[in-house]
Amino acid sequence: MKQLTHYDIENSKKQFPITIVCDAIRTPENIGMCFRIAESFGVSEIYFHENSPSLTNRKVINTARNTINQIKHSVYDNFDQLMQQLKKEGNTIIGIEITDKSIDIQNFNFKNHEKIVLLLGSERNGIANTTLIDQTIAIPMYGRNSSMNVIHSLAITLYEVTNQLSYSNLNKVKE
Repeated sequence: MKQLTHYDIENSKKQFPITIVCDAIRTPENIGMCFRIAESFGVSEIYFHENSPSLTNRKVINTARNTINQIKHSVYDNFDQLMQQLKKEGNTIIGIEITDKSIDIQNFNFKNHEKIVLLLGSERNGIANTTLIDQTIAIPMYGRNSSMNVIHSLAITLYEVTNQLSYSNLNKVKE
């Protein structure tokens, strides 16, 4: 068995109607990994708050590798205004957050939504304003720890979303 390199692998390049909004993500490595994970899963766009680490930060650049220039991204200064704009554009706002109203991720039907915004909050305080969110989803955990790194949560969520959307598209092609 031989491990494959980047040159050996040809991914099916797809883009999904998924936008990521990073609300109060302050760790440079998390910003960099957000780019890397988002690019890997065909995300359309990422929004970062103006107080997030700069994309010229060495840790952001090193962690993102060369994905910063491969995915559309913007900076915002007013969270409520951005959420209202994204809703007007037909997006369903989904917070990745453990709340008393969260649905387990595997029980949420992402196929029922044409355009999806995945909202990430601060690891310490969560999502600042949940009033503009349509739904929150949670990832079931089985150990003693009740939470995980925000970017790990994003990766798991993007896997589930793109898996559901890809499967849905395959069935449409067969019909």
